[in-house]
Amino acid sequence: MGQVVPLPVREPQREEHPVLVLDLGGQYAQLIARRVRDARVYSELVPHTLSAAEVRRRKPRALILSGGPASVYSEGAPRIDAELYRLGIPTLGICYGAQLMALDLGGEVARTGVSEFGKTELDGGSGALFNGLPDAQTVWMSHRDTVTAPPAGATVTGRSASTPVAAFEDSERRLYGVQFHPEVVHTPYGQDVLKNFLYGIADAPPAWTPAAVIEEQVERIREQVGSARVICGLSGGVDSAVAALLVYKAVGDQLTCVFVDHGFMRENEAEQVAETFGGHFRVPLVHVQAQERFLARLEGIDEPEEKRRRIGEEFIRVFEEEARKLGAVKYLVQGTLYSDVIESGGTDGVAAKIKSHHNVGGLPEQMDMELVEPLRLLFKDEVRRVGEELGMPERMVWRQPFPGPGLAIRIIGEVTRERLEILRAADAVLQDEVRRAGLYRDLWQSFAVLPAIKSVGVQGDERTYAYPIVIRAVTSEDAMTADWARLPYDLLESISSRIINEIPGINRVALDISSKPPATIEWE
Repeated sequence: MGQVVPLPVREPQREEHPVLVLDLGGQYAQLIARRVRDARVYSELVPHTLSAAEVRRRKPRALILSGGPASVYSEGAPRIDAELYRLGIPTLGICYGAQLMALDLGGEVARTGVSEFGKTELDGGSGALFNGLPDAQTVWMSHRDTVTAPPAGATVTGRSASTPVAAFEDSERRLYGVQFHPEVVHTPYGQDVLKNFLYGIADAPPAWTPAAVIEEQVERIREQVGSARVICGLSGGVDSAVAALLVYKAVGDQLTCVFVDHGFMRENEAEQVAETFGGHFRVPLVHVQAQERFLARLEGIDEPEEKRRRIGEEFIRVFEEEARKLGAVKYLVQGTLYSDVIESGGTDGVAAKIKSHHNVGGLPEQMDMELVEPLRLLFKDEVRRVGEELGMPERMVWRQPFPGPGLAIRIIGEVTRERLEILRAADAVLQDEVRRAGLYRDLWQSFAVLPAIKSVGVQGDERTYAYPIVIRAVTSEDAMTADWARLPYDLLESISSRIINEIPGINRVALDISSKPPATIEWE
């Protein structure tokens, strides 16, 4: 791909007037940013160390102080720049954030010996945050310390049996605090509380829509790329596909997509990618048929990490070969998401300086091309909505997560042509039955696994010695943890019957009922 050179750290493109969520270490900090976006208001998760000067430069519509695990009195507990309270920006403190606000502004916080964890009844909800909501409602609490006296000039707007100051507000200084967590589903009116803050207090318009995202990103891509050539490595996944369509909408034939078909995708997926981009959208596409060389690289290999290493390395080699054929290409499209940005920086890094790029699809971490990352402000579900807005087929938009090495790491043992064909056919039956049952989008992943062992069976009064197929189906929110899906018995019966009857070489179907942890979602 030419000389490997370091890329400069670039400031990511920014939305104007965002809602900034200051991360004080709470487990729900990212969820708060998501809930703000669910209200169609753009938000970013930023470190609590952000200075008042930097916040003023960003011109946010509002600030939200997240929860956190520490006591406000403990040594090393996270603090914020006290000047933030004097900027006149509408500010909402949640749990630890409310306690910190109270303490910083002259209120009192104490450990009373009475903790609240879980569902709690909130009484006397009044003020701007609770406009139009019931006086009594259920909220989700998670705290040991309690605000016992609000800041000077603030009014108590909600309390519970054990928390004398469950909510307070100072409308003159535009400061608000709640001890409970409005961002979790266990607070039924929580999203309404956030909307009251965003719409009624911060006057934030609900303008963060897929159509608006597309319009804005198209403009920014054109500004960045100009008339230069652009290349995108398609993986078949939704992230790279949506990123490619956004860039194509912006610069047209300046973009060339390279789809390296390693032969380890599911039934008809490679054809779907080629037809969607080359046929339906007319995006310039190089479809590289590299199945034979990938299969040759895995001959005799059964160790999972070695499989991954060889597939990744071969992908790079093929991509480099094709890129050289295209001549001088200045920009590379990658499907980096906002969750990648957050996870790369943690709570101490500033999102603007986390890293200059994100390694996607097995590409080299450093290349002599500048990155175009049109999705770096979006979460996964937002990417899917943008994909729908762009007209991408449902099967691609809502495709379940699929590993880069594909079926090669769902064959437990050496990968052979015969085993690939058997597994691909079995997986196609599984996907067909799950879709017909209307469960595809309810599952995080559902797939078939082929262990390279054989067992005795009987078919047509004859002894068989054939492979088993293992069915794996899980539910999850983020793949960090997962539970095995309780598929209906009649669905399992249909899957098993069809796989055994329709696919030669299989005489047994098993169900994986392990969760993550202790198991992983994939077998390899």
